[in-house]
Amino acid sequence: MNIKKILISQKTPRVLTQYEAVSEKFGVTFDFCPFFKVEPLTSREFRAQRINLLDYTAIVFSSRHAIDAFFALAEELRAKIPETMKYFCSTEAVAMYLQKHIVYRKRKIFFGTGTPESIVGLIGPKHKGEKFLITMSDSTSSEALTSLFDDHKLSYVTGVFVKSESMDLKDLDIHSYDMVVFYNPADVKSLQENFPGFEQGDLKMVSYGRSIVKAMEDAGLRIDVKAPSPEAPSVASAIELYLKSLQ
Repeated sequence: MNIKKILISQKTPRVLTQYEAVSEKFGVTFDFCPFFKVEPLTSREFRAQRINLLDYTAIVFSSRHAIDAFFALAEELRAKIPETMKYFCSTEAVAMYLQKHIVYRKRKIFFGTGTPESIVGLIGPKHKGEKFLITMSDSTSSEALTSLFDDHKLSYVTGVFVKSESMDLKDLDIHSYDMVVFYNPADVKSLQENFPGFEQGDLKMVSYGRSIVKAMEDAGLRIDVKAPSPEAPSVASAIELYLKSLQ
């Protein structure tokens, strides 16, 4: 099959260099269109989880959306977050974003390298006695992290702070594309909501990340390319390898 049009289910990235290189090499075009948006939970939705923010001494953040939602809910619920609260973030970029809401102090803000193992490594024996609140999205799984917390006998609760809302894609002619890339289970949910009775046919599909694979398989979608891999750490490189295989 000749691949000419590829749809990426995300916003247009700031740097397009990799995609431009693939376009030039194989004569393909890339379109970017997010399939969902992230919204904070309302206070009513959050209360249904029966979580008291002040019961915890440490918060785990993996996204900027969760940070905004956490502090917005704290204000709405009139929960004054103490100065002693500790923050464990998945990456440095997430940790730096905390400056929007609090004074950045290294003694209480820690960041990993993007893996669950790095978060647990930061905790170590020094912070093992903390009571952790792990912030989540309704469309992502925290199993990789919570299983490590269980292994290390850490005290924690998970709480959903943000939710995924499907975008209106009714005007999108998805079958005008030869390939679609999905990143998040919410992409699949949006596909099903926007295109009832969707049939994949010859449309090639790319999964990026572990969390999306099960969602795609449960939806009966055929995955033609799985990424990342040692040979293809990015979406662009995975597509490039696939297009090479067709030559």
